[in-house]
Amino acid sequence: MNGRRVVITGLGAVTPSGIGVPELWNAVVHGRSAITQLEGPEFDDLAVRIGGQVRGFDVSTVLDRSLAKRLSPVQHWAIAAADEALAQAGVDTATVVGGGRSAGALPWDAERVAVVAATGSGPIDAMQSATRVLDERGPRAVPLTLSIHGAPDSAAALLSQRYGIRGPAQGVSATCASGAVGLGDGLRRIRHGYADAVLVVGMEDCLNGVNLSSNANMRALAAGYEGAPETASRPFDRSRSGFVMSQGAAAILIESEEHALARGADVLAVLAGFGSASDAHHPTAPHPEGRGAAQAVRECLADAGVGPEAVDHINAHGTGTPAGDAAELLALEAALGEHARRTPISATKSSTGHLLGAGGVIEAIISVMALRDQTLPPTLNLDDPEFDGWDFVAGEARSAAVSRVLSTSFGFGGHNGAVLIERA
Repeated sequence: MNGRRVVITGLGAVTPSGIGVPELWNAVVHGRSAITQLEGPEFDDLAVRIGGQVRGFDVSTVLDRSLAKRLSPVQHWAIAAADEALAQAGVDTATVVGGGRSAGALPWDAERVAVVAATGSGPIDAMQSATRVLDERGPRAVPLTLSIHGAPDSAAALLSQRYGIRGPAQGVSATCASGAVGLGDGLRRIRHGYADAVLVVGMEDCLNGVNLSSNANMRALAAGYEGAPETASRPFDRSRSGFVMSQGAAAILIESEEHALARGADVLAVLAGFGSASDAHHPTAPHPEGRGAAQAVRECLADAGVGPEAVDHINAHGTGTPAGDAAELLALEAALGEHARRTPISATKSSTGHLLGAGGVIEAIISVMALRDQTLPPTLNLDDPEFDGWDFVAGEARSAAVSRVLSTSFGFGGHNGAVLIERA
């Protein structure tokens, strides 16, 4: 590891497990599932009708009505999560919102702050809606705002304008590894001197008829659980049959340790390492030996300057797909050696569902909370583990002395990412 030390100073979340990080963590650590029967007429005739929906979110708490109408819900959630993260980091968002025009609003040089929006699909509902409008009413009815707010990177631009951030604002897309890759991008920007702070926001909303149908048709989703949706996500269990899709957004503010200490910020954790790699194998299936995933983990530990024995806990990607879970364990064993089977593993998608491109940011937040409380969150529905000799945290949370958490994220297309988070 070379360059400046990077710390985490703010967290924010809008998820099916709760609005705000305290609610998210409370639900996950106490083993409450966010998976329910999907509500809405577009889900009535689908083969899979369960998922994790954001409920109880009031957009008027963060946006005026005129702007809210022009944006997608996933952008509403991203903005709310970013507001929460900045507020926790000690930024007075009341003076910042509107372009940072108030004197001294940002605690950093605005040109030295970056925004990264990590997502697999972005505001995909906007494109789907505009396509229906084109078919039904013709080209003159297509909203002009689609070109402005319909792109995957548009949330980064919205956030830079909202806070007056004048450093780079961009999107990062690596399917379900997007969140981890976004954190890694921010880590490197700060470590190597290109930024003093980076706001990383993971966001995703693919809970719609088109995306659910596509994933169901390829048999990637857990099916047949409409009567008991909370039991559908079953990472590492012998009866697992696929992942459960969720929606939401999460934000993490990272900054150089020197800047955080100089301004008296509360350091929540250290973002110590990042690694990424590609399987170069198949459009959807992971490499059967977890080749790219293992490479990402090895690079992450090397980036942090630590060996396998330094990892105290793993927040696994653990989606509940038959091939994915098996490949992940092979990858962990290849990267961590004998230490892999001695390390407690949690798969928190069993509680939150799979938030796709936002998953890596949400699970990094959960990892920070596990370090804070010295508590390992449980894996739900792990009633009959298929894999012997592994230390799964199953059923209920576990108290443990934890200094470092490895969080892994893997996705379609062979994308792999891993981050290492250290206790502050």
